[in-house]
Amino acid sequence: MRGLPVTQTVAAVALALFACASPAARAAKPEVHGLSLADMDRSVKPCEDFYRYANGGWLKRTKMPAAYSRYGGFEELTDRTLASVHELLDVAVVKARTSPGGNVGMLATYYGTCMDSTTAEALGAEPIQPQLRRVGSLSTKTVLAAEFARLHAEGVGVVFTLSGQADPGNSSVVIATASQGGLGLPDRDYYLKTDPPSQTIRREYVAHVARTFRLLGDDPTQADLQAQQVMDFETALARASITRVQQRDPRANYHKMPLADLRKLCPSFDWDAYFSEARAPSVSWVNVRQPAFFAALDSLIKAAPMVQWRAYLRWHVARTASPVLSSAFVSEDFRFEQVLSGAKEMLPRWRRCLNATDRALGEVLGQEYVREHFTPETKARALALVENLEAALKDRIEALPWMGDSTKAQALRKLAAFGEKIGYPDNWRDFSGLALEPGSFHANQVRANRFERAWRLGRINRPVDRTEFSMSAPTVNARYSPSLNDILFPAGILQPPFFDPLADDAVNYGAIGTVIGHEMTHGFDDSGRQFDAEGNLRDWWTPEDALQYKARTDRIVEQYDAYIVADTVHLNGRLTLGENVSDLGGLTVSFAALQKALAGKPRTPIDGFTPEQRFFLAYARIWRQHVRPEESRRRVATDPHSPGIWRVKGPLSNMPQFFEAFGCRDGDAMVRPGDERTAIW
Repeated sequence: MRGLPVTQTVAAVALALFACASPAARAAKPEVHGLSLADMDRSVKPCEDFYRYANGGWLKRTKMPAAYSRYGGFEELTDRTLASVHELLDVAVVKARTSPGGNVGMLATYYGTCMDSTTAEALGAEPIQPQLRRVGSLSTKTVLAAEFARLHAEGVGVVFTLSGQADPGNSSVVIATASQGGLGLPDRDYYLKTDPPSQTIRREYVAHVARTFRLLGDDPTQADLQAQQVMDFETALARASITRVQQRDPRANYHKMPLADLRKLCPSFDWDAYFSEARAPSVSWVNVRQPAFFAALDSLIKAAPMVQWRAYLRWHVARTASPVLSSAFVSEDFRFEQVLSGAKEMLPRWRRCLNATDRALGEVLGQEYVREHFTPETKARALALVENLEAALKDRIEALPWMGDSTKAQALRKLAAFGEKIGYPDNWRDFSGLALEPGSFHANQVRANRFERAWRLGRINRPVDRTEFSMSAPTVNARYSPSLNDILFPAGILQPPFFDPLADDAVNYGAIGTVIGHEMTHGFDDSGRQFDAEGNLRDWWTPEDALQYKARTDRIVEQYDAYIVADTVHLNGRLTLGENVSDLGGLTVSFAALQKALAGKPRTPIDGFTPEQRFFLAYARIWRQHVRPEESRRRVATDPHSPGIWRVKGPLSNMPQFFEAFGCRDGDAMVRPGDERTAIW
């Protein structure tokens, strides 16, 4: 959560919240089912710029909200969904006055203490003083390991991460997994690139760190010195880190080794003390995702003086807590966030507190949400749509001209093993062991972080629970898991404009159908294809078919490398490859599924558009967006997804189905030359 300040007691909060927005405004639903012609710009030719043809009207009349750095179809639906969640939390706060226990009481306490700006303002930096005193008293490097474990449990991400994840080589078991981390800027490249924007951001970051130290009471000279120490330390971590493109290769990030070997790799770190303080189960094996990082960490432990370690740890304690402390800290935190994102205002407090509640108590909140906003009928219809898409992908795999029979058999086996998670989990997690208290919201955050950390580490050495949801029910998103070999669609995304029971088939297949197809195709993208039907990292491709696949994905890399965002900045086709493959695959599979759904039915145009045309218009609509330049630059460096405009124009320019639907011809801007087109799934 970025930027949080801080109303009254838990019980009194409800009245203030209800005054913020009317129920109608907060729970407003879209009035148009299907497509709105007003969203289009029909002065633009569809074969020249389909993104603006489909979305030009919306782009012209929709202003970027001041608190947003990106705003589009996903954000519009998220706003509507969170308005409903806001109302649920308002009601929970009122109910808790007479019935303080259970899920309602937990939500009311967590959300209510977050909304209590009066207490936060009065406390200032007091909530983090125990942490600051702890790290400030560290005198020798022998005690670093135990302190890292304490900070990790409290939600402070220093140096590296350690969690329990499915073993990529044996997906039935959870294994301890250690990964690079510890940076305050969004990515290693922010520290290492020499272009002017990166240099500016680094200067702003050092100044931001120094100002935060001054808020903690340090004199200006000492604050400036410590800020530079932090920058130097994090730059060393960045140099030791691999790139985001390298992180996309699952084989390059799988290094399972006995704990004894990790001790040899980084002998200056007391791993036994770390695991003991973390209260982790007995750890015999660790997947060290980036061994070179941990070897470099050993050198850094030896070289960096304790004064620098203390500055670094103090900074990350303050950085993590700043969004929930007094207004001085919140304002400073947001001031630097503006440098990165370009946002002009902070999100309203209720929205920031809602986001924090969802992160900490997602399944508790989800139970209340689905009870009010997601019906069994919607779940059944969504599952039927998923099954239709799976059948279409099966047909397409069987007919692939470039793939051999043995690889096809393995691909079909993997597809048949797909798990489908729709709406919400069958079994909700038990949060009854989490004790929250009135008072400091930061203290409740730490309690929630410790609870979550204990749960995640407690899974180590246990069988993988394939029923777990990795997203809360109100989330407007979707996911494919290579280790679980399953697809997940929370209740939040199963709403208009993605899924609308009152819209025609063409619109639903063009919207949620392409999202479903996208997630399914992730099982066969450049990373996902390396996992088998059970979710194990295993090569099931013949060498010839692997070469055929690589030739096709290389063309996609070249295509997207040429696209420009944020003035002269090019997309990174390698970073975005998996998403670009899945966009093209999702469109292709969902279009095929629509054809099966329409078979034998009349194809009456609606508003003058054929079902095929409405399919592509619905797809383009979900990717319309405004993005600030600062945010565009950040996403080029960190986001594996292409910007909305290229998620439309990129895949469609490869699709003969699109050309036929709109009568596009060779030479049109939306038509890639035949020898440059790519078809995979």
